[in-house]
This record gives sequence, C-alpha cells and structure tokens, in this order.
Amino acid sequence: MTSLSVETLAADPLAPITSAGNAQLGIAVLAGIAVIVLLITKYKMHAFLALTIGSLALGAFAGAPLGKAIESFSKGLGSTVAGVGVLIALGAILGKLLADSGGGDQIVDTILARAKGSTMPWAMVLIASVIGLPLFFEVGIVLLIPVVLMVAKRGNYSLMRIGIPALAGLSVMHGLIPPHPGPLVAIDALDANLGVTLALGVLVSIPTVIIAGPVFAKYAARWVDVPAPENMIPARPSEDLDKRPGFGATVFTVLLPVVLMLSNALVEIVIDDPENPVQKVTDVIGSPLIALLAAVLVGLFTLGRAAGFTKDRISSTVEKSLAPIAGVLMIVGAGGGFKQTLIDVGVGQMILDFSENWSIPTLLLAWLIAVAIRLATGSATVATISAAGLVAPLAVGMSSTESALLVLAIGCGSLFFSHVNDAGFWLVKEYFGMDVGQTIKTWSVMETIISVVGLVFVLLLSLVL
Repeated sequence: MTSLSVETLAADPLAPITSAGNAQLGIAVLAGIAVIVLLITKYKMHAFLALTIGSLALGAFAGAPLGKAIESFSKGLGSTVAGVGVLIALGAILGKLLADSGGGDQIVDTILARAKGSTMPWAMVLIASVIGLPLFFEVGIVLLIPVVLMVAKRGNYSLMRIGIPALAGLSVMHGLIPPHPGPLVAIDALDANLGVTLALGVLVSIPTVIIAGPVFAKYAARWVDVPAPENMIPARPSEDLDKRPGFGATVFTVLLPVVLMLSNALVEIVIDDPENPVQKVTDVIGSPLIALLAAVLVGLFTLGRAAGFTKDRISSTVEKSLAPIAGVLMIVGAGGGFKQTLIDVGVGQMILDFSENWSIPTLLLAWLIAVAIRLATGSATVATISAAGLVAPLAVGMSSTESALLVLAIGCGSLFFSHVNDAGFWLVKEYFGMDVGQTIKTWSVMETIISVVGLVFVLLLSLVL
C-alpha cells in the first residue's frame, strides 16, 4: 500500500482542506459512522451493506460528487481484498484442515493429558493460543467448547476457571495476531510490516492473556458459579475418524507460517540489507502469502493425509473452508472502501489537526477510536477497519516498529467490553449456559481486561523501542 502524504490528501479533488471544510468534514465523519452504527444495531443490516452505505453517506455529507465517492469506495474495496483476501482464504483452509482432520483435538488431548489440577487453566490458555492462530474466533469457540465443558464436568472444575482462559487465548489471537482479518486489514491500511507486527503482537499477547485468562479466571469463578450445561456438549470433529495427525506434525504445521514470518522480521532487523542473499531468501519465504501457502501445502499431508483423507476428501475440505469466509471477505473489502473514502475526502488533515491541538498520543487516540466504534457496532473487525482508516494518515513517516504498535493499539481497542450488540457475547452466553448479567461479569469484563492491559503493554513497548 502506498502511503499518502498530507499534501496529496489536501490536493485531492474530493475535498479541499480549509478550516471551514474541517468543521464540515468532522460532521460528515460522525454522520457516516452514525449511519453504519444505526444500520447494524437498529436495523440489523449486514456489516457489508452498512459499510457500503455509510461510505457513500460520508462522501455525500462531505460534499463530494457521488461519482468520486463511488470511485474511492471501489478503489479501497479492490485494494483491500487484493491485499488480504488471499491471506484470509489460506488461513481459513489451514483452519478447516486442522479442525476436520482431528489435528486440533490431538493438540487438545495431548496437552490435557499432561495437565493436572492447578495447571489446567494454563493448559487451556496454551491450547486456545495454539489453535487460535489459524482459526477464526467463532470456529475456535466451536472447536474448544466441547473440550472446555467436558474437562469442567469430568474433572469437577469450575466452568469459569477452565472457560475464561480458553476464551482469553482465542480473543487475544483474534484481535492482535495475523493472519486474523482485523490485524491483517490494519497492517495493510497502515502500511505496517507484518513480521514486526507479529513479533510485537506475541510480546504483548503473552502477559495480556495470562492476566485476562488464568489470573482473572480465579475472580470470575467466584462471581459466577455455573455448571457445565449437559445439552451444549457437541460431538468432536475427530470422533468419526479412524486416525488423526500426530501432535508434533500438527504443531509444526500450525506454527510454520508464524516461524517463517518471524524469521523474515528478525533477518530484516539483524542484516538490514535488501541485497544480502539471506535476506532475499527470507523476504520470499517469510512473506505472508508464501508462509501461509507453505503451511497449507504442508497441512495437506501432515493433517489431511495423516488423517486418512482421500484426495477427494481433502479437495472437499478445502472447498468447504472457503464458503463461510465470503461474508468476512466482503466486510473486510467494504471496510477498505470506507477507509479509502475517509482518506480521499481529507480526514487525514482533520485527524492530524485534532491530534496536535489536543496533544493526544497517537497510540491512545487510535485505541479510543477503536473502543468507540466497538462499543457502538459490537464488531471487533468493523472497529479495527474503521479505526485504521481514520488514523492511517498518522502512520505516514512512522518506523516499522511505530506502525506495528499502532496496529496493536487498534486491535486492543477493538476488543473493549463486548456486550449485547456483539454476536460473540451471545455465542458465549448460550454455550456456557449463563444469563446476560453473568456473561457481562465474566466475558465482557475479560474482554475489557484484554483491551486495557494490552494497551498498557503497547505503551510500555513504545517507550523502550
């Protein structure tokens, strides 16, 4: 993605920047976001349609010609899908192979076999974090919930002591670690380095998930004591399989893209010479596309063939993995269109002026914007996409470390206080058999802890890096 300078933004024909224009533009931005929030919350419109209509409304309120607004939206949609669409698809394929082959169950059972008593919550964090790398949040929940409920029931553990660590691991992966859609889109919008973002994301995630998972689970278990609901224990994917992949091969496959991307980031930091033969190689194998493609190709054998899948079964698994992500891709694309419309109408200068006049640190401003959109829409992905579009001009001229931390600040803000307008809230409520109040005291508080603690560690890293 090519960075836009403030001068380029100001010269854009969509909206000449003046002091009067800034006032109108501020109203236009609020109105455009209000349209999106209203359509999603009150009229239950799909986020793709809401973002599309909101983008056009933003252009209209800003006084841009309709044709120019449509052009900006289309340009942003196309570039975003081109930048992250294939990565999301590859991640979905890897996740489906992991689930259907029984590889996910193999990781779960192997770790649980070595965990006893007080170590069980920590084992659940480890399981959720490893499985959560390639899986979307909702898929991860569906895969882990049977395990959480069975462990709680058979081991006579408090459901919250087991469930909260698992949910924390999944949620942190979803909000902070690529190749999940939100972080990928933010990386693309802010022109951040994926490897550096991944490395710093891991640094932030480890203490965050410990505090929001096993530590908070002790208090959540005191506040809410509910038994594991019998009727919510579904069948596990591997129950109908004659065999499943080995633990070592499965972990290797899941971690392969992470290792390749982190290796690339490390080589760039240590060598920092684009002409160096080693860096040339890592630039290729550590690029997100090649790293994820390599993991998928390896997974066809280490997961699919190891589970006894025929060629037709593997082909069917790959095909079935792509259908559910159509909605995600369209939301991500429309979010990119909204981001581009924000940039083209001149929001960049307005945000820069606001940041300077109010002396708000960029990382905190990005977090606050993401928090506001998250609270309003309930969607972490929409919050990430919209916030990234709003603060993208602030990333111009930033170092790779600074832009990566900006991505993480937005990701943290996008997880703040999940409540009744978030589909994840109801998913957790129903699976765990809790009422609304109990879900707020556990799940919602946990999400808020992740958001705030994550931001604290992002700010600490900004002071030392």
